[in-house]
Amino acid sequence: MTAPRTPDSAPDSAADSAAPARRGVLFDVDGTLIDSSYLHTVAWWHAFNQAGHDVPMHRIHRLIGMGSEQLIDELLPADRDTDQDDAIGAAHGALFSVHWPGLKPTRGATELLRRCTDAGLVVVLASSSNVTEVAAMREALGSDDVLTAVTTATDAEQSKPAPDIFAAALEAGDLRPEHAIVVGDARWDVESAWKLGLDAVCVTSGGISETELREAGAVAVYADPQALLEDFETSPLGRLAAGG
Repeated sequence: MTAPRTPDSAPDSAADSAAPARRGVLFDVDGTLIDSSYLHTVAWWHAFNQAGHDVPMHRIHRLIGMGSEQLIDELLPADRDTDQDDAIGAAHGALFSVHWPGLKPTRGATELLRRCTDAGLVVVLASSSNVTEVAAMREALGSDDVLTAVTTATDAEQSKPAPDIFAAALEAGDLRPEHAIVVGDARWDVESAWKLGLDAVCVTSGGISETELREAGAVAVYADPQALLEDFETSPLGRLAAGG
């Protein structure tokens, strides 16, 4: 987890008490900022097949964004040999790593991160992926200079839909739930955020429909980060930046 950037000067206690609340955005990464949801789907499909499990891709895709352990539990029979689970997860990671050099941001992702920072918002990446995968995605984003902190699977005892990763991101960004918003692409992001009292704005760039995301509780849904960027001023992010 990266440490928050150090301010140029520390305010005295009187100034600190009068300072406006620190506000920020917790960004999911896979499918939200990086166009990787279908790459993960294919990698999981191959990993399951290698272990002798026939799991349809459409079932896998709907669970992308959920933590590996939970995903495997959801997709494989309860009476399976669970000794294989770690090997399946490792195989997925190895298969996905082949795509690292070609990872690309979703449309408008990099610009949205910078727009948030320009608006005075703290930007924290909150991913359930492991450190090495997140490092590859950060390189593709090329936006480390605007990030206050980055949290990964190692910062959470349980992965999504448990709220641990967003709780860690709030702490890393020195943010309170009432002054933060989650941006994600899956119902697991919405459910995790809700458990902490966080609103979630969603994008459909991960392949999940607007209807499903709204039914899960998303306060707003956009086609991709570019669409959110174009509506920034009137979006929940813009209202948060304005103190609303």
